[in-house]
Formats: sequence, structure tokens, C-alpha cells
Amino acid sequence: MSITTYNPNTLPVNDNINAYSFCVDVNGQYFVQKGRMIAYYGQMKFESLNAGALSNLIAHHFSAPLYHNDFMVATGNGKLIIGDRGFDINSYDLEDGNLTIRASNLLAFEPTMELKQSIIPGFLVLIGTGKFLASSNGPVHFVEPPVRVDPQAVVGWADVPSPCHHYDHSYMQGVMGMARMFTGIGGTSGEEHQFDFTGKGTVLMQSSEKVVETSAMVAEIEGQIGMLGVSGLQRVQARVQQQLAAHQSQ
Repeated sequence: MSITTYNPNTLPVNDNINAYSFCVDVNGQYFVQKGRMIAYYGQMKFESLNAGALSNLIAHHFSAPLYHNDFMVATGNGKLIIGDRGFDINSYDLEDGNLTIRASNLLAFEPTMELKQSIIPGFLVLIGTGKFLASSNGPVHFVEPPVRVDPQAVVGWADVPSPCHHYDHSYMQGVMGMARMFTGIGGTSGEEHQFDFTGKGTVLMQSSEKVVETSAMVAEIEGQIGMLGVSGLQRVQARVQQQLAAHQSQ
């Protein structure tokens, strides 16, 4: 079996080393998700978004407060190698576009674009022109609307309106169906709920239904709990207890 040994001269430039790692040619600044740098060559430093020297960059290109602690800025010149838990990694070019992406899948992006927080919990929006890296659990497929996709299989969508939640009619029928809608309690295979995309654009779909929980996603849910009354909190509590019991029995 032949083994390739890399050095700064043989590493690819802004391209995949293999399906699971990517080499970014940094010449200036680059936003990178924390914990995704696995190696680098050259002169480079990594700073949190709280660094005072980055205030101007953050003010113009990073408007997602819940994800402020999940990213850093790589500054310098060199080759930056990025990986993500053995997931597939691909680069994408956005040209004067608008792309919504699952926060845990966004690995890095050029500061020529602006990052905003989506109204869909767990997702971010990239606006402008530039290159970004995203991971996926398996290869990514591009599909055109109208299409319904399992929410956990969605990586993102570009230049298409935000999806609606769709529940199968059989799921909604009867008293038990209504109880499941409001409390989440009751038998379900998980296939009754989909994201319903309409209009023109592109949906990015991974070859798996596995997603990774992020601290920001938890914070986003926590931030909405304050709007619930006693009955709503009791329903959430029942749902949480059910999920915990299910995990403990596995």
C-alpha cells in the first residue's frame, strides 16, 4: 500500500486532501469553526471573536450572537488543514448569493461574506460572494424544489424561501395525533415530519439522517423557554423526560 507524505509544497491549494480533510491556503484572515483545525504550516495565529483587534471584522461580517463562541479567526499565511469527525468535507463558491446552512456543518468561510443567524433554529445564513467549507455525513446531493426532505438530512438551501414544516395526514389524525403534535408523546417513526421546500433554488441534502447537537442549538431552545406558560413548560418537561428515558434504555 502506497502512502503519500505531504509537505507545504505538495499539499493541495484550496482543495481536498481526501474526502475527510481539506487544505485552505490562508493569506490574510479566515473564519473557522473551533475544534476543526487539525494541522497547519506557516505563520498563523488563531483568535477568538472576542479579541479587540477583530472588532471591525466582526462588526461587518459576523452577526450571529448565539454562535459567537463557536468560531475563531485564523490570521496569517500558510496551509490550514481542516477536518470534522471523519465527515465528508466539500468547498462551495457563493456568488452574490444567500445560503442557509446547518450551523454544525459550517466549518469555515472567507470574510468576504457576512454571516447572520437564521430564524430557523440551528441554522446560519451566509450572504455575499466567497468560498466556504461544509461537512456532511456522507456525500451531498443537490435537489430542486418542490421537495420534502427529512429535517435531519438537510445540510442547507440556497436562494429558496425558508421551508415549512409538513406533517403527514395520518400523523395528524385522531386524538393521539393531536397529542403528539402538542406534546411529542406517542409512537412515531420520525418519517411523518418533513421540511417542505417550494419555489426556485437548491436544497443541499446529506446521505444520512444523523446530525450533531451543538451548544448554540441548545442555547437557542433555552432562549425560547421564557415565552412559555406553565402548561407549555409542563409539556416540554414531559417531552424531555420521554427523550431521556429513551436514551437511557438504549
